[in-house]
Amino acid sequence: MTAVGLVDISSLTARCASAEPRHDWSRAEIDALFALPFNDLIFLAQQVHRRHFAANEVQMSTLLSIKTGGCPEDCAYCPQSASFETGVKAEKLMGLDETLTAAREAKAAGASRFCMGAAWRSPKDRDLDKVCAMIAEVKALGLETCATLGMLSPEQARRLGEAGLDYYNHNLDTSPEHYGAIITTRTYQDRLDTLGNVRAAGLKVCCGGIVGLGEKAEDRVGLLHSLATLPAHPDSVPINMLVQVEGTPLDGQAPLDGIDFVRTIAVARIVMPASMVRLSAGREQMSEELQALCFLAGANSIFLGEKLLTTKNPGQDRDATLMAKLGITAMPHTTVEVGGSAEAAE
Repeated sequence: MTAVGLVDISSLTARCASAEPRHDWSRAEIDALFALPFNDLIFLAQQVHRRHFAANEVQMSTLLSIKTGGCPEDCAYCPQSASFETGVKAEKLMGLDETLTAAREAKAAGASRFCMGAAWRSPKDRDLDKVCAMIAEVKALGLETCATLGMLSPEQARRLGEAGLDYYNHNLDTSPEHYGAIITTRTYQDRLDTLGNVRAAGLKVCCGGIVGLGEKAEDRVGLLHSLATLPAHPDSVPINMLVQVEGTPLDGQAPLDGIDFVRTIAVARIVMPASMVRLSAGREQMSEELQALCFLAGANSIFLGEKLLTTKNPGQDRDATLMAKLGITAMPHTTVEVGGSAEAAE
């Protein structure tokens, strides 16, 4: 028997390769997955990935900042926080016509999901009215809709669902233990409460985190443990590499090793096998080879476009070149996620 600590690795890998999604992961089991030899971990992640998804398809999304800057939260990584001098100015909520123009451009570029982000602690009712109008119109274009607007009450989540919102993004960011070193203006429980409100409203959950925040290896274990033991696995799991921005407290942070990042993607794929695992922020700084390893590890969603909210993202030409090299194609617009599998829409 090969074991790490008290975990039987042979038994664990056999369960991962054959079992349906589970919600009783222990931290010891997730830690043992991180400790696997790299080739073994990638092989296992590929087995899991191919049981639930087409091997060479990636879902394409676009993320638009519909309200930039001036956020009252103090997230140490965020250039939109009013607490830091980063050169990002507070702006008003974008208009409906401008949002729809961006959505049409995103669809023409190959995106099947359009995400709208606003730098708020939580939306005010008057702003929510405008966002709901945006959601309804974007939905009418034939795009999946996603929003990230901060904390939501049960009533706000219900209203977004009635407007046609498909997904709501609200990340946990890091482990419960490391969270206080990154954010002081919103608790971990606040985030969990919003996720509960989103699920109760019947919305799909997009929830992941950021690595490279100065966390320890056990914090990456803790983040994935928190996600994998939610009442339902997030439908989408964005894994972000910290993009360092001058003026934020995390500027100058030692970057996370690329292989450790790929391990995080692979373990996320294994412990949340039916979720979309999105290779999110940080791709601008990644080599083609590192991105290819992430796709091999089970990432099957990316953001298109030259900007993610306020930070850079690879341009369309670069992404098209990389996808052609790897033989990866975009999930078609008519594909919807039903129970973690790809099915054609009516």
